[in-house]
Amino acid sequence: MNESILIIEDDDTFSATLVRALKRRGYAALAAKSVPVALDMAAARAPDWVVLDLNLDGASGLTLIPRLLEINPACRIVVLTGYASITTAVDAIKLGAVQYLAKPVDVDTLLRAFGHTLQANASASAMAAPIAAVPMSVDRMEWEHIQRILHEHKGNISATARALNMHRRTLQRKLLKRPARQ
Repeated sequence: MNESILIIEDDDTFSATLVRALKRRGYAALAAKSVPVALDMAAARAPDWVVLDLNLDGASGLTLIPRLLEINPACRIVVLTGYASITTAVDAIKLGAVQYLAKPVDVDTLLRAFGHTLQANASASAMAAPIAAVPMSVDRMEWEHIQRILHEHKGNISATARALNMHRRTLQRKLLKRPARQ
């Protein structure tokens, strides 16, 4: 096991725990807390795998995906987030991430995620997602819809509120809440 893993995460405790657990499993794991440090480390070491936090001290981690792939096109990137949404998951995959996981995540799940690469020749049945036995809750569907409309309006709260026919403050309160469970 010679894979080098770069953890790009602004939560020091989570990052240190993850690095320690990966090193125990034989991986060469390093951590970066900010975008400039992450890019410097990636340029110096060209990691095989990257664990990328979606929210890096208020900035979107998605902007790093093309830059990391430019440094090492064979790099596999898994995006982690505490605020998962379908919109950001689709964006992450389109930009080149191989997987998108919601926190909290254990190390075994994270390592399995790196094995899920998107291959053009993979059969449709192998890539099909399992159908959930329980449909999404109404609260979760509302949250997903708000995220999609917000994304369409490039994060503009006022334009999103107008599109949803909702008061801007009401929308802001909804966005401050954690996403509803499935």
